Amino acid sequence: MIPLTVNPSQVRSMLLLREEIALLDLRHESAFATGHPLFAANMAAGRIALEAETRLPRKDVPIVLYDAGEGLVAQATDRLQALGYTDVRQLDGGLQAWQAAGYEVFQDVNSYAKAFGELVESRRHTPSLPAEEVADLIASKANIAVLDVRRFDEYATMNIPGSVSVPGAELVLRAGRAAPDPATTIIVNCAGRTRSIIGAQSLINAGVANRVVALRNGTIGWTLARQNLEHGANRRGEVGAFAGAEANARDVAYRAGVRRLRPEEATALTAQAHRTLYRFDVRSAEEYAAGHIAGFRHYAGGQLVQEIDMAAPVRGARILLTDDKGVRADMTASWLAQMGWEACVLDGGYDGALEVGPPQVLPKPDPAHRYRRPYEGTDVDAGAMQAYLDWEYGLVEQLRRDASHGFFVI
Repeated sequence: MIPLTVNPSQVRSMLLLREEIALLDLRHESAFATGHPLFAANMAAGRIALEAETRLPRKDVPIVLYDAGEGLVAQATDRLQALGYTDVRQLDGGLQAWQAAGYEVFQDVNSYAKAFGELVESRRHTPSLPAEEVADLIASKANIAVLDVRRFDEYATMNIPGSVSVPGAELVLRAGRAAPDPATTIIVNCAGRTRSIIGAQSLINAGVANRVVALRNGTIGWTLARQNLEHGANRRGEVGAFAGAEANARDVAYRAGVRRLRPEEATALTAQAHRTLYRFDVRSAEEYAAGHIAGFRHYAGGQLVQEIDMAAPVRGARILLTDDKGVRADMTASWLAQMGWEACVLDGGYDGALEVGPPQVLPKPDPAHRYRRPYEGTDVDAGAMQAYLDWEYGLVEQLRRDASHGFFVI
């Protein structure tokens, strides 16, 4: 079926007015990463049957499809309509029309989360140290703790020597155990820049007594400085929050405009069928599998901030987070709210019957169609890593030119 069309100006208006819209790029991820609108989400046409009902929970949500001339839209429309989606339209002229209208295209994946991270550093002047200085501190056995905020599998592949794995949203919950001495300098690292900036600023926002800095440019910067990486490490940070962490995290969420909902209020929110609601459990996968509230999908908090376009492709939707300890949901929600989401935290809900079972995991795409991130693996070309950093440095200016993001930084 030939879908109804909508022009680039109308799509941009919907985004600016924060109306619900799923702007879907139907190309493979490798092509999507070459350039797309800021709030476009990638859903390859061949993966619609696998992904749509998980990522697009409301069947009458406005969906706008586009490609770059590959002829993917008509077939994708048929697939979505066969699944029951009722408001499927085509971006008139596709990606070329978006560019012809003078609108920005952003490279890479998770682009708007990365751009937001750069904006945070620009506005808050998040402190950082270069790889050479951190290496000297490690060599001199200085009073430091290096906390790696990536997924554990990324950490195990390669990590800063002596570092401990404390994935993103776990930082505020575990910093008190990882660095019990307030005189310890906490150094937060990721692969590149975004997660280390957000992680370091999370600890600062939450009021940890320690000096906190990011490792500038993460493992990419470390590699470019010709420092050695460790492989196969298995050190995990244990739960142990610093004094006042829970109250401070709640205050951070409050300042960002996050609402707290009791279970009965969350039930009423869920019943509002005219709006898309994403519900995420931001704890670890192990905690989720041991017992979780029905209807909540697992997405670890730090990765949720980084991958929000993948987790929640409907821009303008609502997001409800849950966490039995509260701290992770509060900190995660605080960042999502600053990124323009209507974010809420469920207050309680763990007293009743819980579902048991592992998280739902969407099948990974064919490796031939994936975009190889310039921070993946151990064999990335130095020129590609430097080009990636140069791209990140330019994101704040690109946000300014695009002028559609609506981000704020507390």
